[in-house]
Amino acid sequence: MKFAPIVTSLLDTDLYKFNMNQVIFHKHNNLMGVYVFKCRNEGVKFTEEMLQEISEQIDALCKLKFHHEELDYLRSIRFLKPDFIEFLRLWRPMRDYVSVGLRPDGTLNLTVTGPLFAAMQFEIYLLEIINEVYFRCKYNYDELLEGARKRLADKIKKFNNGTYTFRFAEFGCRRRLSFEWEKEMIETMMRKAKNRNLVGTSNVLLAYQLGLKPVGTYAHEFVQMYQGIPTIPLAYTNASALRDWYDEYKGDNGTALTDTLTTDLFLLDFDRSMCNNFTGVRHDSGDPYEWGEKILNHYRSYGIDPKTKTLLFSDSLDCEKAQAVYEHFSPLTNVAFGIGTHFSNDTGVPALNIVIKLQYVNGVPVAKLSDVPGKMMCQDPDYADYLHRAVEFRLKNQ
Repeated sequence: MKFAPIVTSLLDTDLYKFNMNQVIFHKHNNLMGVYVFKCRNEGVKFTEEMLQEISEQIDALCKLKFHHEELDYLRSIRFLKPDFIEFLRLWRPMRDYVSVGLRPDGTLNLTVTGPLFAAMQFEIYLLEIINEVYFRCKYNYDELLEGARKRLADKIKKFNNGTYTFRFAEFGCRRRLSFEWEKEMIETMMRKAKNRNLVGTSNVLLAYQLGLKPVGTYAHEFVQMYQGIPTIPLAYTNASALRDWYDEYKGDNGTALTDTLTTDLFLLDFDRSMCNNFTGVRHDSGDPYEWGEKILNHYRSYGIDPKTKTLLFSDSLDCEKAQAVYEHFSPLTNVAFGIGTHFSNDTGVPALNIVIKLQYVNGVPVAKLSDVPGKMMCQDPDYADYLHRAVEFRLKNQ
C-alpha cells in the first residue's frame, strides 16, 4: 500500500515547536538531544508494511524546506524574531537523525538524535506520519472518516443547542486520523458551530490556510532540557525555564506549564514576579479541580485577582469533561481549553496514545515526573529515582 506524502509542509506542526525552538536557538544551541518513541496502548503491533511506509514518509519529509510564503506567515506572528526566521529559511530535517525499525514483538523502535534545536522539530511530523500510516493500514479509512464525521456532527449539535458552552483551541495534529480530516473538521466547526466555539488551532499550517489564530505555549521537553545543563540543580530547572522564557518573550506568549516536575515544585518558583510575568498556566496531568483550586489559591496568596489570569486545560479532554471544568471555574477565572484527539481522531475505534519524548540531553538522562506517575517516561531507572529524591528534598526543605 502506497500513500501520498502525509506531511507536505514544514508548517504542519504545533506552534509550540517554534516557540521553544526560538529560545533554544538564542540561548542553548549547544545542546544535543535524543528523543524516543513510545505507544502507551497495550498490545498495539506494527507490521513490516507499516514500517516500510513510515520509512518512506520520513524520506519524503526530509526533502521539504520552508517556502517564502510560509516564512512570511511566520514573520507575521509577533513574537517570532527575524534571526530565528532566517535560521528556519536555512534549516531542513536531516534523515540521518532518525532511526526506525521493528522489535521482535512488533513494537515500533524509533529514535531521533541530533542537535536539540533540530531534533526537537521532528516530534510532531513523525507522530502525524506514524498515526496516519497505522490507521490507513489497519482499518478501512473511509469507514473511519464516516465515523469521525458523525461524531463531529453530534458535537456541533450540542454546541448549538447549548449543551456545550465552552470555547477551545484545536490541539489534535499529533494524533489525528489524517491531515485531510483535521482540516475538514476545523472547517466544519468554523462553518457550523454558531457560537464560534473554536477559537484557534495549534497547527500552524491550518491556522495559516484557514485564517485562525495559531495557539501554543511550551511543552515538558522545554523544562526537561535544563536537566542536561550541569550548572543547574535538578530541582531548580523550572526556575531557569521560566526566566529564559520571560527573557525571550517579555510576557508575550506567556502561559506556563506546571507539571514537568510536579505542580507543587513549580509553584515554589512561580513567585509574585513570575505570576505577574505570565498570563496564565496550563494543566496537563492530575485532577483538574484540585490543580485549578491550588493555582487559584497560589494567585490569591500574592494578592493577585484570579480573574486577571487564565487556566488552560489540555489533559486528554473530551467535551463532557471540558464543560464540567468550565462550569466549575469560569465564575472564578478565565478558562481556556486545548482539545486534541477527541476532535482529530474520534472515529469509533480506539485512538493511539503515542508520544516521542526527550530522553537525553548532552548524554545525560532527563525525565518528566508530572502529577500522575503513569505519564513518566525515562530510559534510566536510577536517574528517575535520583530525580524523584531531588524534587522531594526541595519540597520538604522549602
